[in-house]
Amino acid sequence: MDVRRRFTLLAVTMATTPLVVAGCTAGPKLTKSEKKPPSVTVTPANSTKDVPISAEVGTTVSGGKITAVRLTDDKGAQVPAEPREDGSSWVPNKPLQNSRTYTAEVTATGDSGKTTTQKTTFTTSAKSTKPAITSELYFTDKQTYGTAMPVVVAFDPPIPKEARADVQRRLFVKTDPPQPGTWSWVADGKQVEYRAPDFWKPGTKISVRSALQGLPIGKDAVGDADHSGTSKVGRQVSMDIDNATKQMSVYQDGKLVKKIPVSLGKESTPTSSGNMVIMEKFDRTTFDTRGDPAGGYVVDVDDAQRLTWGGEFIHAAPWSEGEQGSTNTSHGCTNVSSVDAHWLMGITQVGDLVTVKGTEVKLDQGNGFTAWNVSWDDFAKGSALPVPAGLKPTQSATPHPGAVAGGSAPAPAPSISGG
Repeated sequence: MDVRRRFTLLAVTMATTPLVVAGCTAGPKLTKSEKKPPSVTVTPANSTKDVPISAEVGTTVSGGKITAVRLTDDKGAQVPAEPREDGSSWVPNKPLQNSRTYTAEVTATGDSGKTTTQKTTFTTSAKSTKPAITSELYFTDKQTYGTAMPVVVAFDPPIPKEARADVQRRLFVKTDPPQPGTWSWVADGKQVEYRAPDFWKPGTKISVRSALQGLPIGKDAVGDADHSGTSKVGRQVSMDIDNATKQMSVYQDGKLVKKIPVSLGKESTPTSSGNMVIMEKFDRTTFDTRGDPAGGYVVDVDDAQRLTWGGEFIHAAPWSEGEQGSTNTSHGCTNVSSVDAHWLMGITQVGDLVTVKGTEVKLDQGNGFTAWNVSWDDFAKGSALPVPAGLKPTQSATPHPGAVAGGSAPAPAPSISGG
């Protein structure tokens, strides 16, 4: 080979090789010190004014995760807050104050260890002049509830459909041990209820917050107040009332412990059939039906347990003891003897399930705590937000009242009509 040609080929090979190698690699890797810090976006945006006092500190991060959020007021005092489960925002433990300035500092840490801190300062609105929607939380602090107790929030006036998702986002339930559930709206918007697919497990601790104060609700209203409560679930007790036999079967921990003769509503004023929950208990109360179309009496009763907003109770009825177990004589209530009514008061809890079957009318949804009066699938359809994936009962049908537990307003103003 010609020597000059040989050197020429060698030179071409050496010159082109780096180009080929460069085209087949991703280039040099960044060292730890060269990696980019995470990117963070915080809401409300800086200098935003007229922010509702229900505001949350929204956080969006890429290339890392949120590791610290600090919210302070214009006097430098820190405002306690907790993150939502999905990490989308931090929720102050109490409503913010009107016409105040707040500063949020959000820090995110990337995989490389680098951090980014974003700060935003915003000012809350003056006290709203819009009418407030009254809310009431039927879950009070430091109580012991039955295993069927739903968390119930009632509203006056009702919440319109287009505002229900915003309201539902501000309703918080925590359970220990965890037993997730969902909220479901009664069709008229006067009441929303929360339950898990199965009954609460005895011993469960439930913490609730209805954080609605200052929340814009639709275009023309705001929420009235924050309500909260933390209570526990007691033993499993339930009652099964059969119109055919005129008997009440009482279960504890899934075992039948007593049968009680009853007298239900007569044909003109029938008792409702359905799955109800004991709403409240009275050692002694007065039924006054003088305002009802078919009413007109006033009577004092002992050992009364409310089942519906409309005025159906289980209560002592010494005047009908001769008919109990054989004939219906009441104005819609479940009449039992004085001895049995007193015994029931000693074993039941608010939140215990009461099932009535075989009467002339069905229980209207929302007439009381009716979360167990529909299947889980139908209950979940009432949520204004997506229901967590995978939530389903351990049994396909609504649990029998004797099964061991697993897993407004002012609402319609409660009637004390009774019967």
